[in-house]
Amino acid sequence: MAKTVKKVKKVVKKTAKRRPKGKGDVLTQITGSAKDVHDKIMGQNVPKMSMPVRSLANVIYRPTKGHFELKDSVKERTLTVNTVKTFAQTLKMMALSKDLISAEDMATKREAYYISKNWAEAAFKEQPESDTVMEDIEAMFGVIREKLKFIPEEKGGDIAGRLIVVDKDSKGKKLEIDCTKFGSGAYSIPIDVEHLEFKSKAKFILAIETAGMFQRLQHYGYWDSVNCIMVSMGGVPTRACRRFIRRLSDSLKIPVYAFVDGDPYGYFNIYRTLKVGSGNAAHLNEFFCVPQARFLGVTPKDVKDYELPTHPLKEVDIKRAKDALKNDPFVIHHKPWQQAINYMLKAGVRVEQQAFAKHGLDFVVKQYLPDKLKSIKNFLP
Repeated sequence: MAKTVKKVKKVVKKTAKRRPKGKGDVLTQITGSAKDVHDKIMGQNVPKMSMPVRSLANVIYRPTKGHFELKDSVKERTLTVNTVKTFAQTLKMMALSKDLISAEDMATKREAYYISKNWAEAAFKEQPESDTVMEDIEAMFGVIREKLKFIPEEKGGDIAGRLIVVDKDSKGKKLEIDCTKFGSGAYSIPIDVEHLEFKSKAKFILAIETAGMFQRLQHYGYWDSVNCIMVSMGGVPTRACRRFIRRLSDSLKIPVYAFVDGDPYGYFNIYRTLKVGSGNAAHLNEFFCVPQARFLGVTPKDVKDYELPTHPLKEVDIKRAKDALKNDPFVIHHKPWQQAINYMLKAGVRVEQQAFAKHGLDFVVKQYLPDKLKSIKNFLP
């Protein structure tokens, strides 16, 4: 077990180089792992594959790095009579990844699931099974899924503002996309954002939870009036959306402010995931989180300050908030978040971004956001 833990620590250490591994590195790891399994079988030894346990219980929050990191718990996938199917599925998924990388092709997560229908008894019954194996391979090799050539179905998010995105067409020719030229629409973040380059003199990035609020701010030309880049996260931000915001912020060296609903889901499933990542993806959080993000609102204090209409906390909200106070390393580290959560629990209410419409459809643009941006130092961490 000690050797296994040591190996996993090495894998985790490799991910700290701040850049996802390239094509050659991934192919080397896949072929090396497959050869190890082959050699053990030929030597009449039991092959094993080790990977980190992906859960909130196995992460630690390091403020100096700004994201969740894995601790030492690992799980082993050993070839036995009872595990032969899962073991075979893991190897088949690795082989599929190798073929895709070699062919410079890609497959969606859904397509990978259907490809497995050709694997006879190793076929997956449901997509969540194939997704889990795919994520285990990510964790085992310490690479992002996109480098394995598996991509999600959902798009990354929408962008509006003074930003030039430098992309490439299907023939590899560079083209510049002006995000101010989409009229009432917006530029959509692509699934793979690693190759993108950026040009902008914007002052900050405003990451917005709901498409409705994004459209409201777009309608009033908010990005133009304050010179910012607006990003619609559309709920829990996808990996592509988080990676885009991170690369954009790093490239332009500008801050990120999050504007989400005032409820436990907005705080922990959306904002916390954006800022420090999740327990399930702790092996890759450094690539898919934005440590420089700060929480603009909506805060529990805003409910009182702006006399906002609210809804009672649901049982699931209360449970999520109490779990965060007790088990979330990020919340445990930051006292301001503990105070905010306790304030919300005492009040027993939650609030939506759209609640500002009580004071007029333009209130959020003319009053709320200007007020908040005057006191950035008071933002929740």
